[in-house]
Amino acid sequence: MASIQFDERKTNERPGVRAVHRSAGFSAYKAREVLDLIRNKSVAEARTILQFCERSAADEVAKVLDSAVANAANNNDIPPDELFVSACYADEGSTMKRWRPRARGRATRIRKRTCHITVIVGRYTQTELDRRNARLAAKGQTASSPSADRARRVSRSRSGEPKATESAEGTAVDETAVDETAVDAAATTDPAEVVDEAAETEVVADEAAEAGESEEVPDEAVEAEDVAQDAASDDDSAAESDKKED
Repeated sequence: MASIQFDERKTNERPGVRAVHRSAGFSAYKAREVLDLIRNKSVAEARTILQFCERSAADEVAKVLDSAVANAANNNDIPPDELFVSACYADEGSTMKRWRPRARGRATRIRKRTCHITVIVGRYTQTELDRRNARLAAKGQTASSPSADRARRVSRSRSGEPKATESAEGTAVDETAVDETAVDAAATTDPAEVVDEAAETEVVADEAAEAGESEEVPDEAVEAEDVAQDAASDDDSAAESDKKED
């Protein structure tokens, strides 16, 4: 049976970059239920877990995690792709005591508990990074995170480079090149062909109009026949009435 090894170092002595949120408006138990989900996870995976976690404490924990990653990027120049949650814990904060009136003049105590949330992010070693990249490459994935992609797009836009779009095959295509090909195709179009196409559309429209008029003629002939039959039936009825009178 494998033995469990605990880190005997104190929390303030653990290496890494940390961020602390003090006096969060919920109990330490609720925070620990969320912190247990992201411990020893990479930053990208921890953010995904917190995004889809249904507990209300996940929003506050996500803010603390983003603060720790920002501290590592700004103070120590560590990219977010190389960070993971090395330690995270919640300590008991101050408890606000309130009273609720009950029956027979009694009162019940209400305890509004708070907690202090600490998240420490550490940096992967080069061996761990190589192993993780190989594992992702075997799955057909990359180690890039959304924050790194966004930073890359911002730097590209500030430098004035043309925007690139991805085609269906996943290759980057320059939009300026696409615009130039469209202009060349429009320039090579012959104006005579455009005029011929317009003439053909007019001929088709005239034929459709004539076909519509030819379809209306039988309707008028049917109406004339109906009127003639009605007149003949009236004459027959008048003749029969005369014979009965005689």
